[in-house]
Parts: sequence; structure tokens; C-alpha cells
Amino acid sequence: MTEPSAKALLPAGLSDVLPPEAEQEEAAVRSLMMVLSAHGYERVKPPLIEFEDSLLSGSGAALARQTFRMMDPISQRMMGVRPDMTMQVARIAATRLVKAPRPLRLSYAGQVLRVSGSQLRPERQFGQVGAELIGSSSHRADVEVILMAVEALQAAGVTRLTVDLAMPTLVPTVCNALSVDEQARSRLLAALDRKDAAAVAEQSRRLGSAATALFPRLLAASGPATRALQALAELDLPPAAATEREALTRIANSIREGMPDVPLTIDPVERRGWEYHTGVTFTLFAPGVRGELGSGGRYRAYASSGGEDATGLTLFMDTVMRARPPANLPNRLYLPLGTSREDGRHLRELGWTTVAGLEAVDAIAEAQRLECSHALVNGKAMPVHPADGE
Repeated sequence: MTEPSAKALLPAGLSDVLPPEAEQEEAAVRSLMMVLSAHGYERVKPPLIEFEDSLLSGSGAALARQTFRMMDPISQRMMGVRPDMTMQVARIAATRLVKAPRPLRLSYAGQVLRVSGSQLRPERQFGQVGAELIGSSSHRADVEVILMAVEALQAAGVTRLTVDLAMPTLVPTVCNALSVDEQARSRLLAALDRKDAAAVAEQSRRLGSAATALFPRLLAASGPATRALQALAELDLPPAAATEREALTRIANSIREGMPDVPLTIDPVERRGWEYHTGVTFTLFAPGVRGELGSGGRYRAYASSGGEDATGLTLFMDTVMRARPPANLPNRLYLPLGTSREDGRHLRELGWTTVAGLEAVDAIAEAQRLECSHALVNGKAMPVHPADGE
């Protein structure tokens, strides 16, 4: 006979969310979505499972290894469980909403499932809240999304935030301008990804004086925005890379102007995790909190069919919940057996969470047992004090 404890065992990276955490997470999702809605982002709700060729087309191919697959018993086609919702929203924009006026502002919230977790995020299933601004190439679109992400997190109770900007296309653009071959480029990018200054210097020397003058200094141009932008401004970049630097600078300055109290850092060589992005990207952190609160940036929406300029954000609810201060538990009021439905409705309208008694028992004792904060005694809500010894 199977023991109950064995039945409760879940696969690695999956977990039950219990009271009160489940309700608190849902409240945080509502708070985040209210901010996105207030900025004109209309909610969409894509399915949990799609056909594989749709889910993983174009930019979605970057998440192929993280996608659970299964055979659809009806169509006999392969399906995938979404590992991320961004590409689904891009698909909706390119198909169901192809005739909607641009720029298109869409938001979403839901669960995603991945094949494996990471060191910073061991969870394989977690909630996402996000928004996509599709159909605009303006840097103002990037600024809008980043500032909105900060505003939403602050509304959800995350009081300490930092924003890190990157330009993952900058180094490849420089490599193209310097005609760096694929093998040398691979070694250089690996050294930059590791932030290995000695290896970057060595690989740059092999590529000549122009590379030696640029790549080590690009690596060093990371840190607080003021210092990083100054270091980038001093570099003699090829024309295409200089254009990307100007875009990064405009966005950084606009963010500092819009939210001067939020710490802003810049890493011009960061590329990991940004494989399908085509412009400025951003990551949101909370000091002392494991994992990213959220991330996003510029990309080509549904690139497999031509695509549109887009920028978006994704907030990760597991990390968001770790970054919020402890929530105050709601006042739970125990209603003794016999309390009228009208009285219960009135109390709920006043803001109480009510727990109805099902047996004729002592109201105070039962309220304590059911972990209520108050009990209705003689028509009045009386505080329930913990029993002796608790």
C-alpha cells in the first residue's frame, strides 16, 4: 500500500504552493497586472500547450532544450509545453492581431514549465507576468517598458530595485566591422562571457591593434551608469557599433531622468541569455534576493514570418515573492453556527474574511483552532488571543 508521504513526493523543481503564500502570490500578480493595464497593455491568454513547430519557430528556437514535448493523440503532431510566454504573445500579434493598429501593447500572466532549473532558479515551474510593445523601433518604447517594469514591481511591494542594461549585439557588431573569423570570434566571446580580462587581452592581441584597443576597454566599461557611459563614450568604435552605443546611451539617460532614485548599471559585453535579442536588454534585481526579478529587451517578434520590431519584459513571480516584504495576514473572522447570511455578507463587505462555523461549539476556542484572528461574539468581532503556552 502506498504511503501518503510517497504520494506527496513531487519531481525535482516542482512544488505545491500552500496558504497563505498562494493567495499572496495571486494578489501580487493582480497588482502587477493593474499597472500594466493602466499603461494601456491589454491582456491576452495563450494556451499552455502548442504545436511544436509554432511554439519553437523563429526566436523560440532558443528555448528548444527547455521545452517538454509530447504527441497530440488527436492530430499525431508533436506539441510543446510553453517554457516562456513571450513568443506566444508575438505569435498572437503576428496572426490573430495582425490587423490591429501599431504599436500594439499586450500583457499576460501565467505558468511556464521548463525541462530543468538553473543554479539561481532551481524551480522548473513558475509564474510569469509580462508585457510586449510590438511595432515600434523608437528607443522611447524601450524606455516605456523598463520604467513600467520598475513601477509595477514597486506597486507590488518591491522597494529596493536595481536595473542592469546590456547591449548584446555590440560585440558581434564590432567583430563584423573588424572581420574577425568565426573561430577567433568564438574564443573571444567565450572570454568576454567569463569576464576573463587576461583571456580577453590575449585574444585581442591575436586580432591586431584595433581589437586590442577596443575589447579590453569594452570589458572594463561595466558598472554604474555614469562611469560606464563615460568609458564607452571614449572608445573609437566602428560606425555601426557607435550607432548601438548611442542607442544604449539614450535609453540609459532617459531611465535616469525618469527614475533617478533607481540604481542603474551597464554591462556592454553581456550576451548570455540574450541570444535572440536585437538591441538594448535589461535585467531587474533586488539586493540580497536570489535570482532575477525580471528581464526583457528589444527583439524581432515572430521573426520566422518577417517579424516586427518589439520590446518586452518578463517578471518572474518566484523571485518577486522573495523580494517583497512579509505580507500582513488578512483578518479572519469566525462566524458561529447560526450567524445569518445577511450578517456574514455585511461583514465581508466591510473587508472581513469570514470562516463559517459548522458545529455548535465555543466560538473563541474554535476560532483559535481554525487560526482566525477574531470571533463574532454577541454580534461583535472579538480578537482571539493565542492559547496559553503558544
